[in-house]
Amino acid sequence: MLSLKLKKKEKPYDSMVNTISPLARKHDKKKWNKSAAELMLMVSFGVVFIAIFAYLPMFGLILAFKSGDGYLNIMDAIFSSAWCGFDNFIAFFQDPDFANVMINTLGLNILQLCINFPFPIMFAILLSELPWKKIKKSIQVVTYFPYFLSWITYGAIILALINSDGIINVILVNLGIVDEAINFGEPQYFWATIIITSLLKGMGWGSVIYVAAIAGIDPQLYEAADMDGANRFYRIFHITIPSIAPTIILFFVLSVSGILNNGFDHIYTFQNQINLSASEVLDTFIYKYGTVNLQYSYTTAVGLFKSIVAVVLLGAGNFVAKKTTGSGIF
Repeated sequence: MLSLKLKKKEKPYDSMVNTISPLARKHDKKKWNKSAAELMLMVSFGVVFIAIFAYLPMFGLILAFKSGDGYLNIMDAIFSSAWCGFDNFIAFFQDPDFANVMINTLGLNILQLCINFPFPIMFAILLSELPWKKIKKSIQVVTYFPYFLSWITYGAIILALINSDGIINVILVNLGIVDEAINFGEPQYFWATIIITSLLKGMGWGSVIYVAAIAGIDPQLYEAADMDGANRFYRIFHITIPSIAPTIILFFVLSVSGILNNGFDHIYTFQNQINLSASEVLDTFIYKYGTVNLQYSYTTAVGLFKSIVAVVLLGAGNFVAKKTTGSGIF
């Protein structure tokens, strides 16, 4: 009996694969060239910047669980202070100002989310409907300009306008709307001042991304709608808004996640001793207790609380967006 070694039965395309694969592997390997190295170098700067200024400071979060208040040197507070568990969080929740600070923070942000968030969208849609390019560009320049002013400069201009002898009070008195000048620095006017000033300063710049999204819509959709006899409002509600819906959802989820961020420089510019009951928010609260009073551990706990709430709201907002619209951030 002859002992023969049977070869494995080869498939008809095995020889072709074996012949082509070394060549394919050669082409699959991407070689580094000068442009790729330059691009990698540029990206590395961004990574290093984020690592130094975003991730490295996270080490200081341990202060939230230590008794580091009152130290003149913050490094001594981090390394030399004793551990205290969740005492700083408990102290914040039991603080007499906790309820007022949270009401001001949430109240202002919810109102801005309901009022200020839709305005850039509507403004971008109105700009896209303007047939005159020169007028459109002029409006864009005028509305974008306030964004590039700091809140200190912009706030000083607004405060001069709404001062007791400012032009706003002069107009109101001359028109007979009010009998005497209004003190806009009082608590009952603070929220309205913040909402209106943030709207005027950020509406133009906030519409940039929506203008770009509208510009990317296929013009054939509008041409087909025109042929079917659709009017302008039908095109807006059935073509423009659905086409930019993913962009709207993205910024809405990000806005919801930042519900506890008011913007320190904006609030602090218009804050005074008279309107503290309506103007004290988490950002100014952290600044005063942490920077001025050197309560590092206490304010670190408050900041960590803000961050945890932001992450939870980001995840919840993204989940709801994906369930309702089918798209989200991640």
